[in-house]
Amino acid sequence: MGDYLLSKMTTGPSAQDEAFQAQILQGVSRTFALTIPQLPPELSRVVSNAYLLCRIADTIEDDNALASRGKRQWSDRFIDVVAGNVSADVFARELQPLLSEKALDAESDLVKHTPRVIRITHSFNPNQRRAIERCIRIMAEGMARYQEHETLDGLKDLPDMDRYCYYVAGVVGEMLTELFCDYSDEINENREQLMPLAVSFGQGLQMTNILKDIWEDRIRGACWLPRDVFHRFGFDLTKLAPGENDSRFVKGLGALIGVARAHLRNALTYTLVIPRHERGIRRFCLWALGMAVLTLQKINRHRNFKAGQEVKISRRSVKGTIVLTNLTARSDKLLKLLFYITSKGLPVGAIHEKLHQIPNNARIQA
Repeated sequence: MGDYLLSKMTTGPSAQDEAFQAQILQGVSRTFALTIPQLPPELSRVVSNAYLLCRIADTIEDDNALASRGKRQWSDRFIDVVAGNVSADVFARELQPLLSEKALDAESDLVKHTPRVIRITHSFNPNQRRAIERCIRIMAEGMARYQEHETLDGLKDLPDMDRYCYYVAGVVGEMLTELFCDYSDEINENREQLMPLAVSFGQGLQMTNILKDIWEDRIRGACWLPRDVFHRFGFDLTKLAPGENDSRFVKGLGALIGVARAHLRNALTYTLVIPRHERGIRRFCLWALGMAVLTLQKINRHRNFKAGQEVKISRRSVKGTIVLTNLTARSDKLLKLLFYITSKGLPVGAIHEKLHQIPNNARIQA
């Protein structure tokens, strides 16, 4: 083991590794291929790498060809790969042939070339590596736990949804904040304020995705909606069907839209804490925030939608978000006004009080 780690420490990434990272990002996510390059070059490289690692972890959890126990084992191996304790070459060579034929070509290619991604990961400074390794560990273990109990019945309650969102998105917000703080001493001065907002930011984006993907998730046998919210209005999630017009379901959906909006309001606060002169970081945050708000608006106006494609925002809306946020990125006052205008009409909800009270050293036991 020691010889393996020593060899990894002395083998840096090649130009081909760097080229692959830039190319594969375009294939696995159009959105992040658009937003990540807005970051300063020193951050763009490490955030691109971190996103690809998260995507590998997500590919393992979503692949139907891997049994639940197999997913857990592969997730554990991947955690060790990222930490530098297990060979990335062996991991990729053994996992890639097992992936389902339904896996995207780009995802399969990403897994196949895990060693290229990992060589870049291991070239980062200690703070960056710690942040990335912690994120992958918590994400992979958390997702595996929820996947093992995947059901169409929905999650137990809103706090359970909070925990799920933390594992798949909130911890990413924490990682990004750690990377931002490592990059800038000025940002690091506000670390304690940014961290809880980062979790909320992640949850707002994830809740938006959950609401948009309700029907696609059900097709593959999953439901990430909280039962208690819908029980409050007298609706049973086990009876949910595409295009649901039941007023009780519509009200429950509205309540979750309100909670998501509250989280996205925290996302705006997070962005405003970032120094105005860091326009690239602000754009990175604002583009994601703006697209999420517009998606919530479409869901809110068409609560009986039958597929995520029906509430997907148009390319014109994406371009509009980019233009408006670029023009207002340095003005806190204009950004607050823009959020007020674009979120107007959305239900107003409250955030669960215990969202940010999970101890750092007990995330997985929660």
